[in-house]
Amino acid sequence: MRFKRVLATGLAATMLVGALAGCGQGKKSASTDSGKTDGKESITLWTYPIGNWGKSETVDKLIASFNEKYPDIKVTVQYLDYKTGDDQVNTAIEGKKAPDLIMEGPERLVANWGAKGLMVDLADMFAKDAAKDFYPNITAACKSSDGKYYEYPLCMVAHCMAINKAKFEKANALQYLDLENHTWTTENYLKAVKALAESGQGADVTAVYCSGQGGDQGTRALVNNLYKGRFTNTEHTQYTVNSEANIKALQALKDTKGVKFDPSIAGGDEITLFRNGTLAISNCWNASQQNDSKNGEAGKTNNGDEIIPMQFPSSDGKAELCGGIWGFGIFNNGSQSKIEAAKKFIDFMANDQTQTKKSVLESGFFPAHKDLGDVYTGQANEKVMKMFTDKFMPSMGDYYQVVPGWATARTEWWNMLQRVGAGGDIANEVKTFDTNANAAAAKK
Repeated sequence: MRFKRVLATGLAATMLVGALAGCGQGKKSASTDSGKTDGKESITLWTYPIGNWGKSETVDKLIASFNEKYPDIKVTVQYLDYKTGDDQVNTAIEGKKAPDLIMEGPERLVANWGAKGLMVDLADMFAKDAAKDFYPNITAACKSSDGKYYEYPLCMVAHCMAINKAKFEKANALQYLDLENHTWTTENYLKAVKALAESGQGADVTAVYCSGQGGDQGTRALVNNLYKGRFTNTEHTQYTVNSEANIKALQALKDTKGVKFDPSIAGGDEITLFRNGTLAISNCWNASQQNDSKNGEAGKTNNGDEIIPMQFPSSDGKAELCGGIWGFGIFNNGSQSKIEAAKKFIDFMANDQTQTKKSVLESGFFPAHKDLGDVYTGQANEKVMKMFTDKFMPSMGDYYQVVPGWATARTEWWNMLQRVGAGGDIANEVKTFDTNANAAAAKK
């Protein structure tokens, strides 16, 4: 089945929590039963806070729709956050109580649990017509190095950065931005940070946050883009942070007044500091953050300053943005009937022509299906989402988060940033990163 370009109907205007995968903070875990069932089969779904998929009031409605078609399948949901979710899943795995279904990205489902042989191969689902219109880079990200598919994608986004327009205006720094295309060069980025730091609006303009892995896609993209460095090789077999380009980028950030290497905060904390006006630039942004209205009007800081999303700066003004991909995976718990029930759930949420638009809308991101069309037509945030579609999604770069040893590499990254911030020799620190991360990759 291929998707037709039809307008989404029957869904009230959604939007959108800022608890993105990787940037914000999730809710405390809760467990709830949802949907009608006669008890013929029951499955468990654990979901990270991917937009409104982290809200029980939303997921209950989605499951109710599923149960209209599949009344014999009971779905029990547990909500995870990004502080404790991984530990909860790993503890469940160790206790042989892993969920049947889990919703997150390839870095967990493919590179971690899939690589450990814990997940069901979904190759049969990718072989069907419904999967033919996935973007090629998304399909590739869902496929492991052993040729098996451990994630079925639902939505995606290109992560970016953002600036406080009022602060830039006061510092006469808007001149350094290409506002039409939401881009800037490395040279102009460094000029802008310097101008802001000298404008009397606060010593800290932007933060290289490094207390943990939360939001690390932002710091990786910042460092890699400045002088065209890479985090991994193109074959996704090796980490390549130890390069002249990345060393030059880290040195430039360390030397620039207004850039603070902050070991006390992670991505979610940085967003808070940006929203409350402490920082003028956020490195942890995307469409969901731009639409977040928890603390005031969407697209504005807490005190009403306009927020302008920007691509990361690069030497030629052409960035490669880190992408986020979210979807479903199935743990192999030894029950074929549960596996089949879980596949029905995935197929309904991610392939059904009408339901999939609703499923994507609740994520706050963009469809993995090319043929699904613009799911935000007619929504209150239509203009904002079109801007992200036109100006940011085409710059989504290589999805490298599936290299073996990814969990170790993430830890090594923020530890390396802490050491650089504390005055460590950058050449030695990136060498240490590569040594430790590649040792983990070699273990597979």
